[in-house]
Amino acid sequence: MKSGTEKSAAPQPGRFPVMGTTLRAQTLLVLLAGDDMAGVESIFAHRKVTLNTVIRALTRKYGWPIERSDFPTNTADGRAAWASVYSLPQAVIDAALAAGGDDWIAGMHALRAAKTRRR
Repeated sequence: MKSGTEKSAAPQPGRFPVMGTTLRAQTLLVLLAGDDMAGVESIFAHRKVTLNTVIRALTRKYGWPIERSDFPTNTADGRAAWASVYSLPQAVIDAALAAGGDDWIAGMHALRAAKTRRR
C-alpha cells in the first residue's frame, strides 16, 4: 500500500511499433508530436479500421497511456453525437523522446519517404 509520502512514478512510455507503415506507427507519430487526434484524421482515409481500434492496440499491446476526452458534437445530418479526442500527456512524450523516441521518429520518417519514392 502506498503511503502519502511516496512520490508517484514518472509516466512511462510504451513500446514503439516496429513496422513504420502501419496505422499504429502513424498514429503514434501524431501523438508524439504533441497533437491531439480525432477519428477524422487523413491517415484513416480509405481504411476499414477505426482510430478507436488503433488506440486500443497502442494502449493494450504497446502500453501507451493515451488519454481520451469526449465531447458533444453535431453530425452532418443535424443529429447530436459524441466524439473522442486522444492525446498523450506531455510528461509521457518527454519520457518517450528521452528513451529513444527521436531515433524511432527519424526512422519512421525515413520509411515513409522511401515508400513515397517507390510509388
